[in-house]
Amino acid sequence: MIISKTPFRISLIGGGTDFPSYYKRYPGLVIGGTINKYSYVTARHLPNVFNYKHRIVWSKNEVVNNINQIIHPTVKGVFRFLKINKGLEIHYQGDLQKNSGLGTSSSFCVGLINSLMTLNNKKISNKELASKAIYIEQKIMKENSGSQDAIWASYGGFNSIKFNNNKFTVNRIKITKDNLDELSKNLFLIYTGINKFSNTIEKDKISNLRSNIKYLSTIYELAKELEKNLHQMKNFNYIGSILNEYWNIKKKLSSKVSNVKIDEIYNESLSAGASGGKIIGSGGGGFLLIYCKKKFHSNLKKRLNKLPIVKFNFVNEGSKIIFKS
Repeated sequence: MIISKTPFRISLIGGGTDFPSYYKRYPGLVIGGTINKYSYVTARHLPNVFNYKHRIVWSKNEVVNNINQIIHPTVKGVFRFLKINKGLEIHYQGDLQKNSGLGTSSSFCVGLINSLMTLNNKKISNKELASKAIYIEQKIMKENSGSQDAIWASYGGFNSIKFNNNKFTVNRIKITKDNLDELSKNLFLIYTGINKFSNTIEKDKISNLRSNIKYLSTIYELAKELEKNLHQMKNFNYIGSILNEYWNIKKKLSSKVSNVKIDEIYNESLSAGASGGKIIGSGGGGFLLIYCKKKFHSNLKKRLNKLPIVKFNFVNEGSKIIFKS
């Protein structure tokens, strides 16, 4: 039996420039980090004494005799890619719900690959793990997804990820733990109450890629500016204004990125003293990330007291095996 633990992520800036259709022609850059919220995947071989071959337990309990019968798209995609023949039992648990914008789907995909490779006594590097997950999601599952989520889930850490000529490089941002903790304390992860479907939104962005090039180029320049400021270790107050600028540009990528409720929560946050923020992930729902100086924390919490706020810290580790027997 194998159990893997794989982090979710928060992307601060750069989303959209991590789409292959963009970074095959232009440089891309995303900045953010993995957080202490995780997906857990348990995998074990099943003996051939059951009247089914595979059992997959998530929000459903699937028992099937072949891969084509599997409902869960990620499990089906990973099984096909790895050419699974032996019977398997898979259990999935997550600290936060899917479709939240925190890279939960890629976290599960990476964790599942890691678990199954370990179950078969095969070693895999962070780069191989990320590359396999990206291939499965984009080529086998045909998801309209960027590449950043699988990379963060595999590598972990607070990083800048650069994309160029269909390749990626991961660079750890040099920032002390104390400063990173200070940053996370001023970032509020606010659940909008809207369950989103990122594939539809990302498809809309991709279909409008030609008209979105100018916006994505501006996002890339903003990401470079944030990366430079983080390395120079200036105070974090500028982050709010950069996030606000990024958010206003991101909304131009698709009419589905925001809606009336998201705009209301965002504007209420600014009225309470926050200096900026953005929707996490593709948009349309899930979590809002808000930057707020310490002196306005209590005011922000009072204004948004009906909405769940999730506390988090940035963490350095990517997907890892926490149990093996």
